[in-house]
Amino acid sequence: MKNLTPQEAGRLLCVAEDTPYYPIIYTAIKTGLRQAELLGLPWRDLDLDLASLSVTQALYKRKGVCQFKEPKSEHSRRQLDLAPSLALFLRRYKAGREMERLLLGKPLREDDLVFGNVDGAPMDPGTLTHNFARIARRADLAGTGFHDLRHTFASLMLLAGIHPKIVSEMLGHSSVAFTLDTYSHVVPGLQEAAAKRLDEMLEPELTEARNVGKMSAKEGDADKKQGKTWQGWQDSNPRPAVLETAALPN
Repeated sequence: MKNLTPQEAGRLLCVAEDTPYYPIIYTAIKTGLRQAELLGLPWRDLDLDLASLSVTQALYKRKGVCQFKEPKSEHSRRQLDLAPSLALFLRRYKAGREMERLLLGKPLREDDLVFGNVDGAPMDPGTLTHNFARIARRADLAGTGFHDLRHTFASLMLLAGIHPKIVSEMLGHSSVAFTLDTYSHVVPGLQEAAAKRLDEMLEPELTEARNVGKMSAKEGDADKKQGKTWQGWQDSNPRPAVLETAALPN
């Protein structure tokens, strides 16, 4: 398992940008979807107005034949909210695909695959795997596989402070414990990030409280120089004198 740093992910995307595989690579890094889930994603499961995506099927290749199958578990059947940048990118990508299909005389349909070939046929998983490896090598990331994009998404989300339960749900894992076990190497970084966030919350308040305390102390010193004490404050605001009255005759 290999996790890319933000710098490495950026370099990979720059190299992929001029290839037909950029849309699926970009979406993989932004969603953490499995390769089969991305290849099996139809336009009908993508709501660009609400910026959400539903995982309802996956595409596998068995004995040379591409087959659609339901998600591997109930947890894998899920809905994800898309990052605004991804939703905008997919909207532009869809507009481009619609134009390409019109030129071919085959209007884009809702059942067509988001990351299929231009003619509407499914993208071969082996072809994607092979070409991704070439792109990774060009980005000086030899040995990085397409599935590593899923690991990269999960690690970056956890390091960004996203709650493990949310990350687990987005990945379609069976439990939060499984997610934390899988990405246990990130846990030390999470603890460090949590400690820093605690500092960011408390230290400014502590500094402000100290400054207020120093100001109060200076005011107290100034009062002493003027001969004012707590007793002095009391004397400068004397209580009303108590009048003694003689007893009135009956």
